[in-house]
Amino acid sequence: MIEAEQGHWRKEIAAFERPKLKNSIWQIINTIGPVVLLWLAAYLCLSVSPWLAVGVSIIAGGFLVRTFIIFHDCCHKSFFKNRKANDIVGTITGIMTYVPYMQWKHSHTVHHATCGNLDRRGTGDIWTLTVDEYLSASPLRRLVYRLYRNPFIMFTIGPIYIFLIDYRFNRKRANAKERMNTYITNAGIAAVAVLLCWAVGWQAFLLIQGTIFFMSSIAGIWLFYVQHQFEESYYEADAEWDFVKAAMHGSSYYKLPRILHWITGNIGFHHIHHLSPRIPNYNLEAVHETNPRMQEVRTITILSSLSSLNFRLWHEPSKRLIGFRDMKRLMRVAKTTAAAAEL
Repeated sequence: MIEAEQGHWRKEIAAFERPKLKNSIWQIINTIGPVVLLWLAAYLCLSVSPWLAVGVSIIAGGFLVRTFIIFHDCCHKSFFKNRKANDIVGTITGIMTYVPYMQWKHSHTVHHATCGNLDRRGTGDIWTLTVDEYLSASPLRRLVYRLYRNPFIMFTIGPIYIFLIDYRFNRKRANAKERMNTYITNAGIAAVAVLLCWAVGWQAFLLIQGTIFFMSSIAGIWLFYVQHQFEESYYEADAEWDFVKAAMHGSSYYKLPRILHWITGNIGFHHIHHLSPRIPNYNLEAVHETNPRMQEVRTITILSSLSSLNFRLWHEPSKRLIGFRDMKRLMRVAKTTAAAAEL
């Protein structure tokens, strides 16, 4: 996009960047309300069947994903016009989702400012090495990277480590306000857990909350993963990196059934979100539908998104993500070509 075109779409989406109080309040009601009611329903279902309780808990997990999107918007100051309202709701929904508001707000802001920048990776993103970086790494670093990128580890052990362990501690350079917010979040999580264990018993709590936690955290990690880890993504060195290109080509449009767009707070329109994080989640679809340029991006479906699990390394010459098998094949071709050149 040239500068004139950028100014054109900027004017077109400006009206969508203003949150509407009634929409935000209604979303809190139709999101957090069902989480509470479904939690109660799951407990009542225990008297009928534990499996029925698990089924209801899975549905509640979907609504907790939607709760995280409210948290996410608060971090971008896009859910309310008032900063304090964003901070309060963000902290409360952070307790519900096990994520410290101020800490995640910092890392996610860095993610938006550096997404796709090869020279500024490492904060708030999926660990991604280039082929050359992987080949030059030590055997131990290669092993750690392979384990990290293993789908089973990423979507089973990953949620436990990230949400239950890593987020319980402050980052090294956190200021006093951020540190206090993490302590408040941890205290809130503990208080809710103790209260629920007292009210329903620890076995019922673990069954219901454990199911909700795994359902929501696995879905959350998957959404974050697939929205940037597709074959023709965008990575450039800092000197060549461009914010608009990173948003439009490094973030996907995850085309989901309407009900899943609703339950995931329209986060599938991820290219638009990265283009303008100030757009509330309930306005993202309207931007996509009313602006044809926003539809000219990489579209991923549920079926095609499964292939993203094979993408592990960024291949700079072809500017695409490839798998370990692809890397080995390219190495064989390179060796064959080099041997032929020597003849």
